[in-house]
Amino acid sequence: MNNPTTQLDHQQQEDQKKKTTKGYMLLLVLNYVCLFLGSVSSSLLSKFYFVHKGNSRWVSTWVQCAGFPLLLLPIFLPYCLKCTQRKPFSRFTPKILTLSILIGLALGLNNFLFSWGNSYLPVSTSALLLSSQLVFNLIFSVIIVKQIITFSNLNCVVLLTLSSVLLALGSTNDKTENLTKSKYFIGFFSTVGAGLLFALYLPVMESVYKKVYCYSMVIEMQLIMEFAATALATVGMAFSGGYSEMKRESLYVFDLGSDMYWLVVIGNVMTWQLCFMGTAGMVFLTSSLTGGICMTAILAMNVVGGVAVYGDSFGGVKAVSTVLCGWGFCSYVYGMYVKMKDEKVKESEEKARENVVVDDEKVELMTINHNLNNKNNNNQEMVHHQIVTVVDDRV
Repeated sequence: MNNPTTQLDHQQQEDQKKKTTKGYMLLLVLNYVCLFLGSVSSSLLSKFYFVHKGNSRWVSTWVQCAGFPLLLLPIFLPYCLKCTQRKPFSRFTPKILTLSILIGLALGLNNFLFSWGNSYLPVSTSALLLSSQLVFNLIFSVIIVKQIITFSNLNCVVLLTLSSVLLALGSTNDKTENLTKSKYFIGFFSTVGAGLLFALYLPVMESVYKKVYCYSMVIEMQLIMEFAATALATVGMAFSGGYSEMKRESLYVFDLGSDMYWLVVIGNVMTWQLCFMGTAGMVFLTSSLTGGICMTAILAMNVVGGVAVYGDSFGGVKAVSTVLCGWGFCSYVYGMYVKMKDEKVKESEEKARENVVVDDEKVELMTINHNLNNKNNNNQEMVHHQIVTVVDDRV
């Protein structure tokens, strides 16, 4: 038999996915803030790394997942502070563990392909290829998790894809030197593979999260996945001399010195972890399509961040792209707001119906009790009358 405390904690955790509760909204806002800060910061730090002569593919791959130990804090701190009765990694079945490892290895491969594609292709070409990610995300979501296509999400996907395409076409100062045909094809297929893998990763995670009953388990799964991805990157670095390359790059290549180099690496590790954790939370709390839309919408903020921090040019094409991005995202958020409002109204109506049923049952029980009492009273009167009659006859 289950412990009543465990059952109560289980029920409390399940309410985290209930869209009409305050806890749900708090988690949703926190995860989007993590996604926003992580995406914009990692983009700016990655550009800072390359601007100052950094060019290691393995460093770019490794920093995307090496921050997994940071997740130990949100996993164990609530339990140590007795904010929850659930022990970390409880109800973590062998099946969930296996799925987390396999998905983590696929995520590591995605990071590797993304880094190799970026190292060979111009930024515009890379962004143009990755802009198709959202369309494939919608297709995979329909196939895997039976996502319903509505005007709101279809309109958002179209607008955000057009925004990404315009953004890519508007990038003119990013030509890669000495780009041979073979390197171009390696970069091309690596970037396409990364886009397809990530578009598949999001709906697969949504289907897995349907078997997960609380947000704490999402963080625990993320830790296992990032550990597996880091292990893959570490093995690759060990066989290809990536660690010696990092040391050489920090001492002789990075033009701001070794200390700044390691600060940038550590900053990248932390911000990428925020980005992935925010993505996982958004998929768990909403859907894989919403997670993909939020990530794509933040591309516009990355452009604004580049203009503000590095003084990038902000021409008419980028302005139109940013407007389309904001328009598409706002329309989707409004659609979500209307949907949540309708769900809240339906929930209130269901509660009202339940109350009416309960009240009807109470009235029926009261009526039955009243009838039983009347019947008992009538029986008692009849017995009393019979006794009186018998006594009178004997007298």
